[in-house]
Order: sequence, then structure tokens, then C-alpha cells
Amino acid sequence: MNAKWKRTLTPYLLILPNVLIYFIFIFVPLLCVVYLSFTNYSILSAGHWVGLSNYARLLEDKLFMGAVRNTIVFWIVSVLPQMAIGLVLAALLNSKIKGLPFFRAGLYLPSVISGVAVSMTWLYLYDYQSGPFNAALKALHLNPINWLGDSQYALMSISILGVWVGTGYALIVYLAGLQSISQELYEAASIDGATRLRSFIRITVPLLNPMTFFIFVTATIRSFQVFDYVYVMTKGGPLNSTNTIVNSIVDTSFAQYEMGYASALSIFLLAITLVITLINYRVGTKTLDS
Repeated sequence: MNAKWKRTLTPYLLILPNVLIYFIFIFVPLLCVVYLSFTNYSILSAGHWVGLSNYARLLEDKLFMGAVRNTIVFWIVSVLPQMAIGLVLAALLNSKIKGLPFFRAGLYLPSVISGVAVSMTWLYLYDYQSGPFNAALKALHLNPINWLGDSQYALMSISILGVWVGTGYALIVYLAGLQSISQELYEAASIDGATRLRSFIRITVPLLNPMTFFIFVTATIRSFQVFDYVYVMTKGGPLNSTNTIVNSIVDTSFAQYEMGYASALSIFLLAITLVITLINYRVGTKTLDS
């Protein structure tokens, strides 16, 4: 093999293992799920082709539509606050103060801890009898709240956990963006009489648009895939008030053994995620271009 062919083939050979892994473990299973979504396949019996029946069924499934609603609420309540808090904390930590690495690591830590471990910790915090939250309420002579056992508070309580976990990730991304902004821009704005708040709004926020777009997309995907918090803390209860799309898929697959219907639910989730991501991409691209 001559040098020209080596130079041509070497890049393809280097990426071949990754392509094979993607094809075997992602693309092929995805095709299988798409096929199963058009069948009534079950672990207990051989399935047969049912066409679009599973998709028509999910649109009429009140339990699943409730899970979709809960997931959207979790997305709205958790994503925007974690971005806002992350941006404010990043702005505060973007300075030379003692112990800064410690604060950064401490705030980022929740994002890298196992979801199960985080859920167990917050399960204790929310405990009705001995949890610190209710202990604080009792100390203030207020009635304790059944954070996870009352459908009025359960979904909001899990959403707060989502904010706590996601804030650290947003903080690190925003902090990286802040450190890439030239200080000369702020100095020029200061000479023109701009206050710190005005400089932050007019200079910092627009220059952080790429980070904002990235955080929003990744946080959206994580929100629509939320499962571990729900499974550990409430298992979808009480009264299905915290049931999410992924929780419904898992329950349909491994409790009811309806793999065909669960596959249709999975494709529905994929479609929602793709649509939201594409909308974010179009809006984000226009914002970056402007």
C-alpha cells in the first residue's frame, strides 16, 4: 500500500471503531424499536403487525397523556430557574476571591453524583416525620408538609431537586463563557459611563447566547428523560401526579410486558425531543446570527 492510500484510509480506519459501536448499540436497536412499535409484541406472547394502532392508543391513553403533562411541567419549572440561578452564580464567582475553586467544585458536585444517590438524599430531606425541611417548619410553628405524599406538592418537590442538580452544570458552562469575554469590553463600557448592571445586560448576556442555547438544549433533553428521581422518590405517585414519560415507558415494558406499546411510547418521546431540539436550534441559530 503506497503512501497516498495510507493517508486516505488512515482517518477512516481511526473512526471505524466508533462508527461500528454507534451502529451496533444505537442505530440497530433504534430500528428494532421502530419496528416493534408497529406490533403488539409482548414477552409473554409472540406479537404480530398492528400498524398504527399503538400510536392511536397512546393519544387516547389518559394515563400517558398525564405523564406527558407532568414531564412538560417538570421541564418548565426546572430548566429556566437552573439557567437563571447558574448565570447569577457564575457572575458572582467570576472573580478572584479566596476559596473560589472550592465553591465551584461544591456547586458543580450535584451534577456528577448518581441520580439515585441524590434522590436518596432528598428523600431524607423531604421525610414527613424527621426531614430537615419539616423540622424547620415546625421550628417556625408552621404545619409540616407531606412533600412527596401529597399530589399538590410532589411534582414541585421533584422539580426543585431538578433545579438543584442542573444549576451546577449551568454554572460551569456559564463560567467558562464569562472567562472568555475580553475585559476590554467592560473597560470601554465603563469609560462610556455604563454601570455594572447595564454592562452585564448589554455585554455579558448577549455574548453568552451560545452557552445559553447549549444549556437549554441539554437541560431540555435531560428533563424529558427524567426517571431516576421519580422512581426512587415516588414511583410516579401519589395518584400518578409525578408519573413521567420515561416512567410510563418502564412500567409498560417491565411491569405490563407490553413491549410493542412501550416501543411506540419511546418513539413518541424521541419525536417530542427532536421537535423541541430543532425549534431550539432554529431559534438559537437566528439569535447567534443576529
